[in-house]
Amino acid sequence: MIKKFIPYLKEFKKQVILTPTFMLLEVVCEMILPLLIAGIIDKGINGGGGLPVIVPYAGGMICLACVSLFCGVQSSKNSAVATQGFGRNLRKALFEKVQTFSFNDIDHFSSASLITRLTNDVRSIQMTVSMALRMLVRTPVQMLSSFIICLVLNPKLTLILAVALPVMTVFVVTIMKKAHALFKAQQAAIDGLNSTVQENLVAIRVVKAFVREDYEREKFQKSNDRLRDAAMRAAFHMMKVFPVMMLILQAATIAVYYWGAHEIRDGFMLTGELTSYISYISQVLMSVFMVSQSLNQITRAAACATRVLEVMETEPDIQDGKATELPEAKGKIEFRNVSFKYRSGTGDDVLHDVSLSIEPGQFVAIMGGTGTGKSTLVNLIPRFYDVSEGQVLVDGMDVRDYPIEALRSRIGMVLQKNVLFSGTIRENLLWGNPNATEEELYQAARDAQAEEFILGKPEGYDTFLEQGGVNVSGGQKQRLCIARAMLRHPSILILDDSTSAVDTVTEAAIRESFHTNLKDTTVIIIAQRISSVETADKIIIVDDDHIAAVGTHAELLETSPIYQEIYQSQQEGGSMPNG
Repeated sequence: MIKKFIPYLKEFKKQVILTPTFMLLEVVCEMILPLLIAGIIDKGINGGGGLPVIVPYAGGMICLACVSLFCGVQSSKNSAVATQGFGRNLRKALFEKVQTFSFNDIDHFSSASLITRLTNDVRSIQMTVSMALRMLVRTPVQMLSSFIICLVLNPKLTLILAVALPVMTVFVVTIMKKAHALFKAQQAAIDGLNSTVQENLVAIRVVKAFVREDYEREKFQKSNDRLRDAAMRAAFHMMKVFPVMMLILQAATIAVYYWGAHEIRDGFMLTGELTSYISYISQVLMSVFMVSQSLNQITRAAACATRVLEVMETEPDIQDGKATELPEAKGKIEFRNVSFKYRSGTGDDVLHDVSLSIEPGQFVAIMGGTGTGKSTLVNLIPRFYDVSEGQVLVDGMDVRDYPIEALRSRIGMVLQKNVLFSGTIRENLLWGNPNATEEELYQAARDAQAEEFILGKPEGYDTFLEQGGVNVSGGQKQRLCIARAMLRHPSILILDDSTSAVDTVTEAAIRESFHTNLKDTTVIIIAQRISSVETADKIIIVDDDHIAAVGTHAELLETSPIYQEIYQSQQEGGSMPNG
């Protein structure tokens, strides 16, 4: 697993080398300090050497402390550069991977989980890399050096370590075996909390409109409690490490004091040597303790790394087509025996054996009840999803053979959920065509019947829109989204129930602009109002996963019971619910 993350550190080779190098120099300084202390005690104080002996030792300690401080700062600085750069590179790669995902892939992971993986999980891995560059270099060297010095100073006392170290090691390994699953559950709980918060904030107006704040608070509390419980289970499991390790450390220290006193009494050891010995044995045992703490972080990071790699190693189910020669963009669309089912659904076909032909330049309307597959049908054209069976062709070529960018550049899309981004109106419209001229921009706004309300704002096209376009009305948002799609001058324009929030007069003016300024564009609209579709060249009725009828307004009034029912209900003042 580790080698899969190494490429994100490659540009920081210098820092990756300097960090452990300075850390090793710091450890060397710390290893010498106890020996100098022993010299002060044994030669300067107990040996009667006085200040002439103590001063050089003290001066050496000060110099070593300064060198140790400098090395520690440099190690931390280089580690920060490397790990922050690593985090940036990993987040960038992860985000770019998500951009290649189809709707199916995003549905599989969920947007909340992807956000957690891009932030919390990457941060945990980043902290572990920082620890690896510093602590996982420092700790083994410090432990081995201290152990060797202990062995040289007094082999008999070092037997205490021979007992303490295996006990500590067995205990740490036992604790860590269960920790991975606990940390993975904790990250999943973070996903759940993020999902709850995201859903609430996106739908906050609906929550307030229906006075459901108490319900949302309760739902958040449940998610929050699940995270707390998961975190506490992991924390309670890991907190066993500290007291047991400290108990072993203190017991070993007491044993060293006891047997060391006997060694001094019997003349085998000096007081200063025992003092330094205790420093070294403490470093050995503290190194083991630090290893256990590091393993704690590594275990959590391993769970996070598994989640990140799940995303990085997922092959998007929609891949670029290999065609190099593309047909002329005319706007012809064909469905040949198309069936489709959602990967995460019930397994039933949403569309079954659909065959349909739409000629270039036609104005086509799609109608049908809620959940009959209208949006799914149009989402297959730009390959937001791939068919389960059959073929969808654009201008005579299977959409799966197109490079995705080339296919979608032919299509203007106004989705059922109108989305605007934080930025100015101008910036939002230029999403449709970043190279559009000012006149093309203004014309698209006029065609979408958006110019009047844009110019009515003090800053006009430079008016800033908040995230999601929350500072414009639903009808204004729809018109801006339509203008954005029209600015692309696509050969196919798809509007998924995108005029439901505008009045019939404005809608009629928008349809007229299609005939005037997009007369060669194939226009497909999903609509609920008869007034929106009665002038269409072809009306398609979708019912229970199949095409129930196709014809003009007049033809369907004669032949289609479903269309007759819709027409009659609206004539009587009713309306059909959005699908």
